[in-house]
Amino acid sequence: MAAVGPPQQQVRMAQQQVWAALEVALRVPCLYIIDAIFNSYYDSSQSRFCIGLQIFLRLLGIVVSSIVLILSQRSLFKFYMYSSAFLLAATSVLVNYYAALHIDFYGAYNTSAFGIELLPRKGPSLWMALIVLQLTFGIGYVTLLQIQSIYSQLMILNILVPIIGLITELPLHIRETVVLMSSLILIFNTVLVLAVKLKWFYYSTRYVYLLVRHMYRIYGLQLLMEDTWKRIRFPDILRVFWLTRITAQATVLMYILRMANETESFFISWDDFWDVICNLIISGCDSTLTVLGMSAVISSIAHYLGLGILAFIGSTEEDDRRLGFVAPVLFFILALQTGLSGLRPEERLIRLSRNMCLLLTAVLHFIHGMTDPVLMSLSASHVSSFHRHFPVLFVSACLFILPVLLSYVLWHHYALNTWLFAVTAFCVELCLKVIVSLTVYTLFMIDGYYNVLWEKLDDYVYFVRSTGNIIEFIFGVVMFGNGAYTMMFESGSKIRACMMCLHAYFNIYLQVKNGWKTFMNRRTAVKKINSLPEIKGSHLQEIDDVCAICYHEFTTSARITPCNHYFHALCLRKWLYIQDTCPMCHQKVYIEDEIKDNSNASNNNGFIAPNENPNPEEALREDAAGSDRELNEDDSTDCDDDAQRERNGGIQHTGAAAAAAEFNDDTD
Repeated sequence: MAAVGPPQQQVRMAQQQVWAALEVALRVPCLYIIDAIFNSYYDSSQSRFCIGLQIFLRLLGIVVSSIVLILSQRSLFKFYMYSSAFLLAATSVLVNYYAALHIDFYGAYNTSAFGIELLPRKGPSLWMALIVLQLTFGIGYVTLLQIQSIYSQLMILNILVPIIGLITELPLHIRETVVLMSSLILIFNTVLVLAVKLKWFYYSTRYVYLLVRHMYRIYGLQLLMEDTWKRIRFPDILRVFWLTRITAQATVLMYILRMANETESFFISWDDFWDVICNLIISGCDSTLTVLGMSAVISSIAHYLGLGILAFIGSTEEDDRRLGFVAPVLFFILALQTGLSGLRPEERLIRLSRNMCLLLTAVLHFIHGMTDPVLMSLSASHVSSFHRHFPVLFVSACLFILPVLLSYVLWHHYALNTWLFAVTAFCVELCLKVIVSLTVYTLFMIDGYYNVLWEKLDDYVYFVRSTGNIIEFIFGVVMFGNGAYTMMFESGSKIRACMMCLHAYFNIYLQVKNGWKTFMNRRTAVKKINSLPEIKGSHLQEIDDVCAICYHEFTTSARITPCNHYFHALCLRKWLYIQDTCPMCHQKVYIEDEIKDNSNASNNNGFIAPNENPNPEEALREDAAGSDRELNEDDSTDCDDDAQRERNGGIQHTGAAAAAAEFNDDTD
């Protein structure tokens, strides 16, 4: 079989995109029906039977619309084919009924309810128009239902019979009978087609049910919902639903304004334009479905914003592409927490603007999380290109300036309340994060500029980041108090209580736990380093080797492990943050005095540190072991050294500053 060429692949991809767009468009009416049902009201003064019937019809409409919404592509297309055929049949019956009983072919007055002439007034021209219209309905009906040729011709003739009765000027009661018989035949044929297709519908429904049950048992409810979410492209459906709804409302409002102002111009004043925008925003979040639609639109905007920032700063991290998921989830949670869709129109607009301010600060925090790793990577890797540093520094500067401007504008127009306090706290916290990131970046750049091992660099970085984390923890506690005050005295809700619990766990408890763990790890590492012997002065010149972690020479001092390998104290301390083993031989570094038994192991190049004598007991045990064991130990040591150098290659080539950057990422 010949390979498919690039043009054919492009055509196939274009066809798939067209089918996907058509599938999304066909699912959107289901959301319109569900939204209309949820927004409809019923008169409570009616009888119980009428109220129960209305509730039943609404539930039936919601269930049917939901089923159609999650149908497969093939089933969805078939459903719309049959629905379109039934709609054409009903329209054809109505046209026959109206033409045969309510149109005066020889009268001079024949207009629609809006004063628009839909059909010609004269008799022969009207007959021809009706024949063409009914032929179109009949051909569409038999084509969509896939009726056989002889039956299709009979059905088209059945639709045209009432028009023939009009042309032959049959009496009125005969025309009524002809219209009735034609309608009954059409209804009977439709029911017959449904009965024939019922077998296919039953097996399709059974197959879908078995498939859903199998996926639920194997993968669980969560994966089943995620698969359905992606299969039907639900975010795209929500976007199309919200945008088409807003477009229709904007068209109606513009038409009303033109009629009210009695002008033919498409341009309106600025005040009218602002009123239209406010009304569209208010109506764009008046129900749960519209809030979901607005969340989907925000998701698309945030997704492309995140991709643009990542491309601008030169980041390739896949985890940083989650802005399109975080922003809509946060917006929807804020909408549920504040009861956005249930507020009055004026209050809804104010609440929505406040939620958008909170969302903006959250997005800025997330963008800082995207830029901080790139900033640290550039500074630790000693990249000197200005074009590489400028985008990240520019974004960091914007992240500092935008919160300041937002806080200034809000404080200039609003009085102090819990919402303004929360937004200001988030802005100040973001500014402090940017200052911490830029300070650490400056420290690493200074370290790279002088190209000298800066042993205190790690301590300075830790102090700066710890200060930032402590301030962030204080802000978290303050925000928890602000939320508790809001819940008790302003607007308490179950969703707000749940969010406060999550905030207390993630932003307070886990932060304290991780900070204390980092502090204890550093304290333990320092204790281990101080317990190791140190070489200084002239003894360093006798060591003809480099540190196995950073590949730098020993200039001031070196620490010796119990296995007689030596490293920079700073490099070894960073290693001990991660694991408590020697980087060369993977033996324990910190061992109590009574169990030290590894003094005969080789060091980096087989050199024994000066002024260190082997343990006599160890020497006796080694003599008794025999020559075979010595040979085996030599071979295993050589292999072990080569393997460890190859395994630690990723750490060795970056230098001390790169190791510090890696540790700082872990402590975050």
